Amino acid sequence: MHVASVIVGFIGVAVFLIAVFGSAEVTFGITKADALACSAILILIATWVQVATIHHMMLEKRGEII
Repeated sequence: MHVASVIVGFIGVAVFLIAVFGSAEVTFGITKADALACSAILILIATWVQVATIHHMMLEKRGEII
């Protein structure tokens, strides 16, 4: 889970950088605003997965495996 969140976070950052520093108004076939929204969602997903992973590890430490 940790590796997946890191990969999603890197993809979100890459999409953000391409959307911000790209010269064209259209990036990946969508507008710049949509690309920025998608990158924000990817970063939020990465954060959510990271928090869930930490929570799961804390539960495992206490022996409360779900």
